[in-house]
Parts: sequence; C-alpha cells; structure tokens
Amino acid sequence: MTSVLDSLRPVALNAWRIVLGFTFFTHGGQKMWGGFGGTAITDWVSMRGAAAILEVVGGAAIILGFKTRPVAFVLSGQMAVAYWMQHAARRGFWHWENGGELAAVYCLSFLVMSVVGGGAFSLDGLLDRRRGGDRG
Repeated sequence: MTSVLDSLRPVALNAWRIVLGFTFFTHGGQKMWGGFGGTAITDWVSMRGAAAILEVVGGAAIILGFKTRPVAFVLSGQMAVAYWMQHAARRGFWHWENGGELAAVYCLSFLVMSVVGGGAFSLDGLLDRRRGGDRG
C-alpha cells in the first residue's frame, strides 16, 4: 500500500498546488474584479488593494508552478499578516472566534509549499529538467 501511495506523491503534490493556487486566485479575483461573488475594490493604494494583487498574481504563479518557493513564502507571510491584522486584532486570538481558519490554513499550506516546491508537473519542474536538475 505504501508503494502505491508513494507513486501517487507527484500527482497529489501537483493537484494540491493547482487547487490551492486556484482558490487563492479566486479570492483575489473577488477583490480585484468583483468576480466569483465578490465586490471589486476601488482603493488600490490600500492593504486590500495589495492583497488583491498578491492573490491574483501569486495565485496564478502557484497554479503554473512558476517560482513556486519564493512566491509561496511571500503568500504565507501575507496570510500571517491577514490573520493577525484582520482576524486576531479585531475579534480575538482563536480562529473559532475570529473567523481566521482560512487565513491560517493558507499560511501553513504556503509555508509548506515554499519548502517542498512546485512538483514535477510545474513550470519550475520543467525548467529544472531542461537545466539537468531535479528539485521537484
């Protein structure tokens, strides 16, 4: 059973990256364009404007697996800031009282992704293979 699961690791890693990137991209799309059931922002020079840009550009980069490690690290930091500034600072420390579950999950997911990389089926993986490397 373990060997079967091990053989699925590249597929699972890439599926996780694509789904995580897509959900993050749509959060940015809600802010940026008012799409996906959201409301478009009007003040681009704000924390919300910066978040929209990071979520759309960063989410697209994660979907494609382009510069996955540094992009995921930045997005993890963004979600840590979101948790502390938007959730904990206003409604208490614990996620069950402040609604910060999603920010916490994104933060940890992107932090782990910054360590494990984008996977074999990513632009990073393709570029590594072309250079003769094998970073995953």
